[in-house]
Amino acid sequence: MLRENLHDIQKRVRLACQRSGRNPDEVTLIAVSKTKPVSMIQEIISEQVFDFGENKPQELRDKYELLPKDLRWHMIGHLQRNKVKYIIDKACLIHSVDSVRLAETINQEAEKHGIVMPVLVEVNIAKEPSKFGLMPEETLDFIREVSHFTHIKVNGLMTIAPFVENPEDNRFYFQNLKKLYVDIKEKNIDNVNMCILSMGMTGDFEVAIEEGATMVRVGTGIFGERNYQI
Repeated sequence: MLRENLHDIQKRVRLACQRSGRNPDEVTLIAVSKTKPVSMIQEIISEQVFDFGENKPQELRDKYELLPKDLRWHMIGHLQRNKVKYIIDKACLIHSVDSVRLAETINQEAEKHGIVMPVLVEVNIAKEPSKFGLMPEETLDFIREVSHFTHIKVNGLMTIAPFVENPEDNRFYFQNLKKLYVDIKEKNIDNVNMCILSMGMTGDFEVAIEEGATMVRVGTGIFGERNYQI
């Protein structure tokens, strides 16, 4: 069942790229494995998928230790500063930077490990009170400020769009994030490489791809419904 789910999602990614005149190689499918056991991840790995997303730092750390070291782990959930140490040398990309204090902590932990950590800035593009992320109008100034840190590198933007029944309802938000992304890219800020646009999940990833997403985060569509009791 997992393989069938994965192949269906991959086909839908290809078709969305085709509709929008894009090369499927431009879009990275991140399999969101939060709450899912290692055995299910191994099944997806056997299908040559190597990008996995986790919401909780401890879960990312624990799965990292149990699985092949050539996997690319994406920290996609809200990250508390005291948890950065768990994933700083294990995540390939942190998608959810939304405060200067968090950026400072990531920078400090990365310096300890002698690395430069690629990060995305989380934008609350729909300005939902319940969501983390910067307001769109704050984002450029924030990026200018954190661009001075020597051990992080801003590589783009991420958003979590509203939960909607009709994915078309989110097209406007994806268009707005793409516009913000392009505007910031055109500023050519030192130590900022705007090359990643992480937007779109199981319910709306096709619309996100049509509007320029370079990474989509799909969990339920691949792994099925999650058990939050574990």
